[in-house]
Amino acid sequence: MGMIDISEKEVTQREAIVEARIFLKAKLIELIKKGKIPKGNVLEAAKLAGIIAAKKTSELIPLCHPIPIEYVHIDFQLGKNQIKVTTIVRGNAKTGVEMEAFVATTTACLTIYDMCKGLDRDIVISQIKLMRKTGGKSGAYARK
Repeated sequence: MGMIDISEKEVTQREAIVEARIFLKAKLIELIKKGKIPKGNVLEAAKLAGIIAAKKTSELIPLCHPIPIEYVHIDFQLGKNQIKVTTIVRGNAKTGVEMEAFVATTTACLTIYDMCKGLDRDIVISQIKLMRKTGGKSGAYARK
């Protein structure tokens, strides 16, 4: 076990997009939209938590390289009984930014759960997946 040696790799522009879904009761989605959750603005808190988490990924995942993050964007699409969370992470590095995008996305979902759990214990976080990545020797990947 050990960290992968990336010392000989070239720095390239990297991007990763990760998506997840968090399922909640329709009533709870309406409370989020109206800003009526007792802990405060759910989506703003989740966005900030996700951005902070992306920047701390190498502190959380033992063999993950610390890399410069140049852009993190987290988007929320509210449906009737779910929120789709999509994160884009970019940076110029010797290794990809997929882990940063995964950590940001899941942390945003966990923040939504934390802020809403007092009103709904049946919340489900699922379908966390890499949608696209670019950069590096292995090239581009896009989920079909």
